[in-house]
Amino acid sequence: MDYRKISYLVIIIVFVSLFLVLFKPYLYSFRRESIKYDGEEIMLPEPRLKGDMSVEEAIAKRRSIRYYKDKPLTLEQLSQLLWAAQGITEERRKFRAAPSAGATYPFEIYVVVGNVESLKPGIYHYDPFKHSLTLIKEGDYRKQLQAAALNQQWVGKAAVDIVLVAFYERTTKYYGERGYRYVYMEAGHIGQNIYLQATALGLGTVAVGAFYDEDVAKILGTDGDPIYIFPVGVP
Repeated sequence: MDYRKISYLVIIIVFVSLFLVLFKPYLYSFRRESIKYDGEEIMLPEPRLKGDMSVEEAIAKRRSIRYYKDKPLTLEQLSQLLWAAQGITEERRKFRAAPSAGATYPFEIYVVVGNVESLKPGIYHYDPFKHSLTLIKEGDYRKQLQAAALNQQWVGKAAVDIVLVAFYERTTKYYGERGYRYVYMEAGHIGQNIYLQATALGLGTVAVGAFYDEDVAKILGTDGDPIYIFPVGVP
């Protein structure tokens, strides 16, 4: 028996196994596409990569703002907010604006639109790969979402409500129970991006975590688990 060949074979097997454990999430997530819906698709304006406010100034000025004027958001502003939340920032490998454990990207972004220029009220799904919105339900659902969020009035009065919905299995199938921790970490990354982008645009937002999960999921028409609601409006 050639023990040298066996040793080399064991080393190769260990190396390949380690590679798959560490990099398998990346290999599969790059090919994964966003959830597809059959409704009307709206292509969003291209996001700007340079703004009028520095990241340092945005951090210093960031506050939770709960009261908004009855003024519409522009489609450009909404586009920028969604790009900051989950937009593609690296075309070849499809990395996004917020870090994700193993690039598993467990979040889908839904938008409850009430007052946006050139966009009919309704519930939309954001596709980061195409930087587009797909209409799921037409109509103004802000008051229903407010009721599901323990009647927090800023949810009902915001121009839009951005809802972060988690699909835990995208992360937990690679990381087990610890994957749940990674999902919540990612929610924080996305939320801070929304806060800072809203601040840089002169808009207001607040992180809302108090709501009835099943009611929010039913309003959105999703099988995922809602984690955060971000009302956004003109302060």
